[in-house]
Amino acid sequence: MLRNEVKGMIQKDERVFGIFCSIPNPLIVEMIGHAGYHFVIIDTEHASINPETVENMIRAAEVVGLTPFVRVSENSEGAILRALDAGAKGVVVPHIRTREDAEKAIHASRYYPLGMRSLNGGRPAAFGKDNLIKYVEQANQEIMVILMIEDYEGIENLDDILSVTGIDMVLEGAADLSQSYGIPWKTSSKRVKDGIETIYQKTMQYSIPFCVIPRSSQDVQTWFDKRVAALVMGDDRGVFFRSVRDLLVPKTEKEENRT
Repeated sequence: MLRNEVKGMIQKDERVFGIFCSIPNPLIVEMIGHAGYHFVIIDTEHASINPETVENMIRAAEVVGLTPFVRVSENSEGAILRALDAGAKGVVVPHIRTREDAEKAIHASRYYPLGMRSLNGGRPAAFGKDNLIKYVEQANQEIMVILMIEDYEGIENLDDILSVTGIDMVLEGAADLSQSYGIPWKTSSKRVKDGIETIYQKTMQYSIPFCVIPRSSQDVQTWFDKRVAALVMGDDRGVFFRSVRDLLVPKTEKEENRT
């Protein structure tokens, strides 16, 4: 099993950068790796990517030295198992609201005695080429369980959630958090920013790495100064859309449209 380079970097207090990948094509993953990112989050929650394509996108990440994570569609044993058996080095589990949610995600992601992930000797274990008992031990060390806090209930239950053993990182979700507060897409509102800050402060208290999604260059600098463990620099679809739009619409016209 390949070593989880991102987990190693975080343990050395090195900052890592990633991006969501929603376009179902291994070529996109290769481009992200060659661009210099450390990890990619293949998004099966908000994008229609079939399991075979996910596996090929993971292969593409491995080719370019990019650590592949998968955001699963839901906090379920089946979704988590498919992602990990395809070779993902970790799962991003959405909408963690309670301690029980966190325990469920960890239980599905790790083998005994840390969990009860179903045993399989597929591609992550080199199809049985390597010692499967050693593979189980290594998988429990290398696989990352990344929990998304993106609901007001999750913030209210942070102490219960973060006290669960086995959380490797917490990722914020400002968009859904804004909706849970009744102010959809107002991700720059004081209430949402205060919620994200609460998550950050609590992760610091529990010594759990925090991953942020900056929404402006100013946000990037702010989180640099706070020395967060990881930054997700958006979504490939958004990056592509803004790039092709900016080629077509003159800057002066865009400025006029904003006024």
